[in-house]
Amino acid sequence: MELDQRQTLILAILVLFLGRWLNRHVATLREWNIPEPVTGGLVASCLFGVLYFAFKLQIAFTMDTRDMLLMVFFTTIGLSANVRMLTAGGWMLVILTVVAAANNVMQNLVGVGVAALLGASPGVGLLAGSAALAGGHGTVIAWAPTIAAALGVPNAMEIGTAAATFGLIAGGVLGGPLARYLITRNRLAPAAGPSLMVGSTYSEESRLKLDATGVLNAILVIAIAIGLGGRLNELLAGWGLKLPQFVTALFAGIVLSNTVPHVLPKLHWPTGSPSLALVADVALGLFLAMSLMSLQLWTLLEMAGPLLAILVAQIAACWLLMGWLVFRLLGRSYDAAVMSSGFLGLALGATPTAIATMTAVTKVHGASPRSFIVVPLVGAFFVDIANSVTLQAFLTFLAR
Repeated sequence: MELDQRQTLILAILVLFLGRWLNRHVATLREWNIPEPVTGGLVASCLFGVLYFAFKLQIAFTMDTRDMLLMVFFTTIGLSANVRMLTAGGWMLVILTVVAAANNVMQNLVGVGVAALLGASPGVGLLAGSAALAGGHGTVIAWAPTIAAALGVPNAMEIGTAAATFGLIAGGVLGGPLARYLITRNRLAPAAGPSLMVGSTYSEESRLKLDATGVLNAILVIAIAIGLGGRLNELLAGWGLKLPQFVTALFAGIVLSNTVPHVLPKLHWPTGSPSLALVADVALGLFLAMSLMSLQLWTLLEMAGPLLAILVAQIAACWLLMGWLVFRLLGRSYDAAVMSSGFLGLALGATPTAIATMTAVTKVHGASPRSFIVVPLVGAFFVDIANSVTLQAFLTFLAR
């Protein structure tokens, strides 16, 4: 059964409603900072898995809207970014960039090492390393044929897809508990004053004041930023630099929010407004709801023992890296706890998973604006570049 774009969007909204309802009625989900779209998306994907096994019914979705939602979301992050705040957190950006590169190497070492111990092909370890986890489904699709040809892994695409699916779920579920552990263990609290960049706290939702002018203004500025990001993307492509369009939309938002309000101080700019935070929350929630409800969970049941063992080892290594080393490197602060939890979601799943995790954390514990600038920049730009270099180096070494 194939759902068209309208039907896919309707189902995603219902899935997100389900996740929000469950999180509000199951206190444990809030206490452990499980993102609402992860809750609803996993329930939906389990239901579709039952339909597949019981009736051999596989549902296909039209994901064009999801791609646009991703671009809208990253644009809102750019529009919420303050250069002064980014400058103040510049050392955190440097640290996380270095950690991202080191994490790629660690994941491949763990993957290839555990594969060797279990007598599996090193290609399986590489696929269950940074290709699937730090890279996600897109990187698997790009690298699986190359790894299959170089290292003799005939079912490389299936292995990589299963590993990426496992990582996306693990990142969405485990990031929040890591934040709870770090915050409660170290008795951390956010700085007073800043509002959430994505969504609102549970206590504020019933008191939000929105109006048509504010929402329309936010949508107008987002549309302009996306357009400028598209032109920037074309310009960079002409120079031989290919970037995802949501990355250039993010940068366009940063440039606009740090120039226009200074040039036109009387202009009603949406940065820091409840309207922009609401648009960000809805775009991210629907994107993740679509992504998770479309997971083919039955592919995980086909995982061989070595692949599952590799992925369990990867989770343990990532948890230790983020909870012990990264948290300390970032200064053992509330921001450090939020970033560490988000980066766990990024290292195992994807950038939207990381931001959804941080959103869930800040809805309960309070704002961390710096985290929503640093982590998306690392995830949207630096991780993929470092991952390509790392994968090529490991592939060259293993293929000798």
